Amino acid sequence: MTLKLGIEIPYTDLQNRDDLIALAREAEDLGYDSIWCSEVYTYDTFTTLTHIAANTQRIKLGTNIAQIYARTPALLATTAASLDQLSGGRFILGVGASGPQVIEGWHGVAYDRPVTRTREIIDICRMIWSGERVSYHGKVFTLDKGLKLLNAGHRPDIPVYVASLGPKNVQMTAEIAEGWLPFPFSSEKGAEVFAEPLAAGRQSRSPERGPLRIAPMTPAFLGDERQGLDVARGLIGFYIGGMGSREQNFYNKLVQRYGFVDEAKTVQDLFLSKQHAEAIAATPDALVDQVCVIGDEARAKDRLQAFESAGATELVVAFLAGDEASRSTPFAFLGSDREVRSQMMQALARANG
Repeated sequence: MTLKLGIEIPYTDLQNRDDLIALAREAEDLGYDSIWCSEVYTYDTFTTLTHIAANTQRIKLGTNIAQIYARTPALLATTAASLDQLSGGRFILGVGASGPQVIEGWHGVAYDRPVTRTREIIDICRMIWSGERVSYHGKVFTLDKGLKLLNAGHRPDIPVYVASLGPKNVQMTAEIAEGWLPFPFSSEKGAEVFAEPLAAGRQSRSPERGPLRIAPMTPAFLGDERQGLDVARGLIGFYIGGMGSREQNFYNKLVQRYGFVDEAKTVQDLFLSKQHAEAIAATPDALVDQVCVIGDEARAKDRLQAFESAGATELVVAFLAGDEASRSTPFAFLGSDREVRSQMMQALARANG
């Protein structure tokens, strides 16, 4: 089976809307199944995807991820319905709880009950999309006025993907969502580490949801393997070392579950001590390779097969920049060199053929 491939929009491309549309159209022409936009502390995702929807024909449009703490369930549902209607049914709503650093530090909202909140938001969104009157009494949200969405023309079954890592959140995802967006996902250890919560969630899964689609967000570098490992190390090291506090870093905890216990602790100690370069250097090759697609076209084909063997049905690929200027921040996916990006996109599409 050939994996469905999606492409993650580089944050750098949000500064140049012409390049962004060129990226989306090229991905569509090359047969990529979807294009995804994130919002950490950058431009919002829906505006960008609306622009892409108006300038493409077939490629699916996904949020990876849309902030749920910054929006009410009704606003999230109606924004999703609007974009789905505008795009002709191409929209995928990717949601996630993010973490305290972003939710409290950027949005100024208390980070509470993330799993319960995610479940209730999905329930309410589906109720709104169905066109029925909304009456909901949950632990987080209460909606009791019997209002309903006035507009028609969108799908009542917009697919929902959840970015989740913790066991309870992954179990909930496997139970109620159409898709799962894990990051970082190990092609060697991911199936084993997540086996129990995925199995538990699937036991309660409604048959109408169909099989769970597993779509890891996967950094990719098509080219020299050594260079690719060094490039990807900056992104992976930043997440396990600096994306959260010592007490609450979901990525660090996950990497430890992959077997890199001492290494994860060392990277975090160095990062929190402001020794950022040393922290990145301490991020092991073996970990970086497991969670990325790195190497020439032949090796990329092997890596895609490894992810498929680990349970992935789709990959959301974030192409990485090969030059220092393009890697000014850990989030600077390939955006400055359109020719190099195009070559990588073509090579990965061939490798997946």
